[in-house]
Amino acid sequence: MSQTIELPKKANRLKTASLNNKLVNDYWTEVFEAPQAGRKVCWYEGVAINPLMQAADVAWVHGEAWSALLAARNNEEPAQQASENRGYLKDLCSYARTHIGCGVMAQNKGEASGASFSDALGANALADNVPAPDMFISAYPYCSTGQQWDEMLYRLFKKKVPIFNISVPWVWGNKPDSVYLGGSEFREAVEYMKRQLRECVKFIEAQTGKPYDWDKLHEIMHYTKQAGQLRMEAMEMCATKPAPASFFDWTTSLAPVNFVPGGPAIVDYFEKVKIEIADRIARGEGTVPKERYRLFWDGIMNWNKIGWLANKFASYDAAMVAGRYTHMGFWHEHECIDVNDPLEGMAINYLVCPINLSAPLMIEQIIKLCKFYEIDGVVLHAARTCRAFSNPQYMIAEAVARRLNLPVAMIEGDMVDESFYKDEVVSSRIEAMLEAIESRKRAGIAA
Repeated sequence: MSQTIELPKKANRLKTASLNNKLVNDYWTEVFEAPQAGRKVCWYEGVAINPLMQAADVAWVHGEAWSALLAARNNEEPAQQASENRGYLKDLCSYARTHIGCGVMAQNKGEASGASFSDALGANALADNVPAPDMFISAYPYCSTGQQWDEMLYRLFKKKVPIFNISVPWVWGNKPDSVYLGGSEFREAVEYMKRQLRECVKFIEAQTGKPYDWDKLHEIMHYTKQAGQLRMEAMEMCATKPAPASFFDWTTSLAPVNFVPGGPAIVDYFEKVKIEIADRIARGEGTVPKERYRLFWDGIMNWNKIGWLANKFASYDAAMVAGRYTHMGFWHEHECIDVNDPLEGMAINYLVCPINLSAPLMIEQIIKLCKFYEIDGVVLHAARTCRAFSNPQYMIAEAVARRLNLPVAMIEGDMVDESFYKDEVVSSRIEAMLEAIESRKRAGIAA
């Protein structure tokens, strides 16, 4: 008599992810080739100011994106160790610690190796082969560590690499006329950001020795706006039950709206994503084999463990439908982008990124998302080394519990340092939250 073996449940990830991987690989290949092509290289951190550099034909290394890539490709440890050997504590933001470690390795080598991206990837030596910077630009919202990160790199390179700092003001929202995206305080912040972006353009001109191509910036933002709109439309389609894609899919789809050059390719990518999602909806296909719970993820993502976490929640029949990190950032306010006046829309999107809103404004946006996606519970990922994301999470937990009667689970981890994860702790807290959701459902049925 044959015995049926039940296979473990796994997440049903979007197939278009392979196209995203190609965009990422092609981009980093181009970055690694930039010095040989005579192009300047900028290291920057914070909000997505890469369109400013793309229009000037400057290659860019986004610190968080680079650190995330290293973690996703299991190549983060050499950089983190180099940073720790230099005296940077393990509790420092692991994005910063990893990127600074790359700077330490570059200083230790004395010169670039000229290795290609594919060769460095094959040799598991990405961290010590990223091209050294010709300039730094800091554009970090809220997080003081982010602002010091660039200062540490500036000192590491003996203060010989030019640096430009953009101050992204915190959106307090405490004036009588303050609302999300509106009010006198917000307008003042937008104008302040626009003035700084113009000054940043002058800085880039000084480094390249060429007049800035404003027409090129208009074209780049045209594609960026299209990609942002398609992405938001595709994510909103996940209000369907079962959800056709998950928060984990959206994290792996961030590159085209974070650091990949703005152009037809990023629009084509999100068009294909939207088509795949529409096809799944038509067939009733979900992101987990059997959706029973719909969850919201608050906090930054851990790039070492995306697949692991996606499969873990799938094993519980839990669809992680949306999250603050993905749904409240990355050109999400695409309607504010005016391609004829791109700095306005850029400033607005930078100001309302997931960590730059006061708790009351941020919580209102989270409440709206939880209602829209009909969320059953909230997972608060307290990234051990990211205080900017973790600071307001107790207020978020209190708000969603009080106003929506949603159970919450707080798990600890990190962005690019998996040593902070404890599988048994994560599992026990998730299971406790799901039991609370079950009790709530049973109470609802009984009523």
